[in-house]
Amino acid sequence: MRVFLEIAYDGTDFSGWQIQNNAVTVQGEVNDALFTLLRTPIETLGCGRTDAGVHASQFFLHFDLEKLEWSFQDFVFKLNGILPKSIVAIRALEVPKDAHARFDATARSYSYYTHRSKNPFKWQYSAMVRFDLDVELMNTAAKLLLKETDFATFCKVGSDIKTTNCDVRSAQWVVEEGGLRFDITADRFLRNMVRAIVGTMIDLGRGYIDLSQFEEILKSKSRSKASASAEGCGLFLTKVEYPFL
Repeated sequence: MRVFLEIAYDGTDFSGWQIQNNAVTVQGEVNDALFTLLRTPIETLGCGRTDAGVHASQFFLHFDLEKLEWSFQDFVFKLNGILPKSIVAIRALEVPKDAHARFDATARSYSYYTHRSKNPFKWQYSAMVRFDLDVELMNTAAKLLLKETDFATFCKVGSDIKTTNCDVRSAQWVVEEGGLRFDITADRFLRNMVRAIVGTMIDLGRGYIDLSQFEEILKSKSRSKASASAEGCGLFLTKVEYPFL
């Protein structure tokens, strides 16, 4: 049987989702907890990869089992008793044998949070940006993302991927009390893509570059033309969509 598991996690103390040598990762913790509970090695495959310090309020992974001796509700309850406090299992369900957590996802959504003033309760979940930003101009730039298909400009150098094409379906900056939130949805995202977009848009909002320069950067297909990536702490994977869920 193939099982889809929905989780959420605080990425502060993790070196991202994917297992790495000599690093604590979300996948490593999940695999260890599944091994403890099921008493057999489990190979998980996630819906994507989040970087160090990045959070997920919704994340899906799949794994295969011969059988499950509990109900899915009991399985989730038992798993949560083993997982660290920074990871929670939300639900588990059986899916078709060929269902794939990564390749079957039709859309993913991220939110990036910023705040203006130093706040001891936000530093792990939001990036402090003290400067005045032109939100209207940033939203004009956000609309340009919907017209672009190749996002090589915002892809981490050295990424092992076949294409840098993405279908960005929505992108918008929202004013919140004490800061801003950037929401973006696409069929797929490249490594570091959202943080690179946010970093470049913040430079736009500060007046370091103008709109025409932003458009030139977008079309350059060169990561070196874009700004430094925004901090990982402000980024959340918020939604992953599947045709069968």
